[in-house]
Amino acid sequence: MSALLDQLRELDWRLDFDAGALSRGERYSREDRVRLLSLSDKGIETRCEGSGDHVYTQLVRLAPKGLGVVGRCSCPVGFNCKHCVAAILHLLDLPAEGWQVPEPPRERLVDDLLPQPHLILGSHAQSQYDLRSGRMVGSQQHRAGLLFDYDGARAHGKPLRPERLHHRHDGERLAIARQPKAEQVWRDALRQLGFKEALRQSLALPANSAEMFELPSDEHWLQFMREHLPRLREQGWQIDIRPGFQFDLSQVDGWYADVTEAPNREWFDLELGIVVEGRRISLLPVLLRLIQRNPELLDPQNLQRRKDDEQLRLQLDATRASDGRPLHVMLPFARLKPVLATLGDLYHHDEAPAQTLRLARPDAARLSQLDELDLSWQGGDDLRDLARKLRDAAQTRIRPPKGLNAELRHYQLEGVAWLQTLRDVGAGGILGDDMGLGKTLQTLTHLLLEKEAGRLDRPALVVMPTSLIPNWMDEAARFAPNLRVLALHGASRKKAFEHMAEHDLLLTTYALLPRDLEHFSALPLHLLILDEAQYIKNPGSKAAQAVRQLEARQRLCLTGTPLENHLGELWSLFHFLMPGWLGDSQSFLRNYRTPIERHGDATRLAHLNARLKPFLLRRSKEAVATELPAKSEITQWVELSDRQRDLYETVRLAMDSKVRDEIDRKGLARSQIVILEALLKLRQVCCDTRLIEERGPRPARGSTSGKLDSLMEMLEELIAEGRKVLLFSQFTSMLALIEDELRKRAIDYVQITGETRDRRTPVQRFQAGEVPLFLISLKAGGTGLNLTAADTVIHYDPWWNPAVERQATDRAYRIGQDKPVFVYRLISRGTVEEKIQQLQAQKATLARGILDGREDGDWRLREEDIDALFAPLPRRA
Repeated sequence: MSALLDQLRELDWRLDFDAGALSRGERYSREDRVRLLSLSDKGIETRCEGSGDHVYTQLVRLAPKGLGVVGRCSCPVGFNCKHCVAAILHLLDLPAEGWQVPEPPRERLVDDLLPQPHLILGSHAQSQYDLRSGRMVGSQQHRAGLLFDYDGARAHGKPLRPERLHHRHDGERLAIARQPKAEQVWRDALRQLGFKEALRQSLALPANSAEMFELPSDEHWLQFMREHLPRLREQGWQIDIRPGFQFDLSQVDGWYADVTEAPNREWFDLELGIVVEGRRISLLPVLLRLIQRNPELLDPQNLQRRKDDEQLRLQLDATRASDGRPLHVMLPFARLKPVLATLGDLYHHDEAPAQTLRLARPDAARLSQLDELDLSWQGGDDLRDLARKLRDAAQTRIRPPKGLNAELRHYQLEGVAWLQTLRDVGAGGILGDDMGLGKTLQTLTHLLLEKEAGRLDRPALVVMPTSLIPNWMDEAARFAPNLRVLALHGASRKKAFEHMAEHDLLLTTYALLPRDLEHFSALPLHLLILDEAQYIKNPGSKAAQAVRQLEARQRLCLTGTPLENHLGELWSLFHFLMPGWLGDSQSFLRNYRTPIERHGDATRLAHLNARLKPFLLRRSKEAVATELPAKSEITQWVELSDRQRDLYETVRLAMDSKVRDEIDRKGLARSQIVILEALLKLRQVCCDTRLIEERGPRPARGSTSGKLDSLMEMLEELIAEGRKVLLFSQFTSMLALIEDELRKRAIDYVQITGETRDRRTPVQRFQAGEVPLFLISLKAGGTGLNLTAADTVIHYDPWWNPAVERQATDRAYRIGQDKPVFVYRLISRGTVEEKIQQLQAQKATLARGILDGREDGDWRLREEDIDALFAPLPRRA
């Protein structure tokens, strides 16, 4: 008897094997799978039939110094495996004496059996760290495993020498010769389909389970599954598709969309899906779960990078009728992009998947993006028509009304067409063009079209800041004289309330509307328009609450700054225009403000912009530069503050008396110096009271300058638009006051005055784009500067000699300037500034000399001109 067997019987050898190996090894031993090949005092050699008709060889020996059992096996495990356990148990079952090594079992040799190809398909999802992005990046690996089936015995890989497969079939042991040439035929067939041997290991299929092949791209896998795999099946290939294989797909037979509109037309339900195996299956719950797991899919930049023929695999909420396995489809991004862009921003993470999506009526504007999908639509014809009208609004051709005294530029015609479309579909909107592009003119044109069409059977009301009342009166009289306009402003307005219904256009202010609300709330309106609509950016303000109580067929907002500080201001505007569309303030905070403002979520911002786009028309100066003149000159009217009005009247009375006394003594022609001195003081009051007030121990109450307040608002808006601004003033003391306000608001600037020694540095900084604002005293910077980086010029206290003012403007408007230049003149309404502007239009000689005491000027003032220049301020409410 072998000394090895004696030691095995005395040794607790089971401690060297894990429980799984012991359990399966005992089963193999009971099934008589082991055959003894050799036995000595040093070791035993056996052969064991494993799973899948594999036969492995074992060599078992004892470790030196009683350190246990060492079992080697030719199976993939290799060490102390279940086959070694079966070998030891088989030997221990032998009798103590009288046994011998059995002869190898007899096998029938099979030399002419041809193999059949067997293909196994599998996928594996993995994540790895991307050094470039600093993020974990997911990827998929796919493998095709090639096996050769010899009547139940399987083999893979190229044999290094003639090889037989040992196989038991119907109780008979077979030794089947592999056929390398026949195997190569099938291997070559895969290569002809684009497969190459996989050089890297993958968990897509178990290691050493097959000969591994791969394709170069997902598109090649899709083509293989769609075109070649059916032919392989016809040729007799056995195909085994493992669970999770990414390209185990069903065919998409069509796309559909169902729309169910609410009886009150305030909302609608949308179902969007595909037809697979004759069944309609909604995509919305599938896409929602996908978006919640992979929010980057909604990133517009990520979507843009996706090729149209790139595919996305989706598991549907349905199973195959044939085998009950989940249905999978591949959808091209050419179809998914419009769906995700249209609906993706309407999904929020706290929503549960549902077959349909409930949307507010204004969101129907997004349905036009689905037209390119060639959907089978059921219902929603009116909503789709609404969507198409909004999509094509700017391209709609309209004829200007007959009563319009103006020639509209192309972008203004597009703006009017957009306003008309909003009225046609029953929606409101924000006309948010840059300053100076004619928002008032476009609105007046819209009103004229409504009147000429017979729809202006109720008044239109415009609510605005007090300072804009004269602008609207002037422009309505100039461009739309057929409109019956009533300004409800001033102490006498109460007498006009009973006549409001007789007019086409009513004008009031944000300050007066809450006081007069009872009169307006009783009057049905055709249009309700808010000019400088940012005045209701605080939804709790009296003005915001008042305008929301008025009844109108259409609501519009006009503002160059629909958003100044935070998104809540934009919500307030749309809460007026379309109440409830963007949810309440808390849901808007949760879904948009917090992700965008706190977390910099560019995706949510892009989605919000896309949702608002049909109802917000904003054109920058660059966008319309081809139609604008090279230089646009704009008068910006401002109102004096109460403190300015008081001081202006005090100075005016004193100067009027002094001038008239001088004229009485010396005559008009010889009183020029006194007249200019008097006009200078009044101009300084228009700039800021501090220019002539004595500094007291305690500052007086109230604003020292309505013009300075307006300038600061204007600068913040222009700089937010990316403007580069030159600001001129004749008074360096005024520039110092402006500097103080800029520092309070942390607005960066450079400056040149008569005290500036280094003029090069501020010019270089401005031209390089380091600062958005250049303060310049007219005397120091009116000539000799090239500031073509500027696109906006502001004259704070306009220089009444047009030639000098034009020289200052030409610091920006000169050779090398490639942008349209906008020139603003700030004029205090009702003051000497307005009177001199009127005189400029009447007398060319006045423009060449007035207020410039160093120039002779060939102008002459008449007695009535003196009366106009020193006239009292008009009364206001």
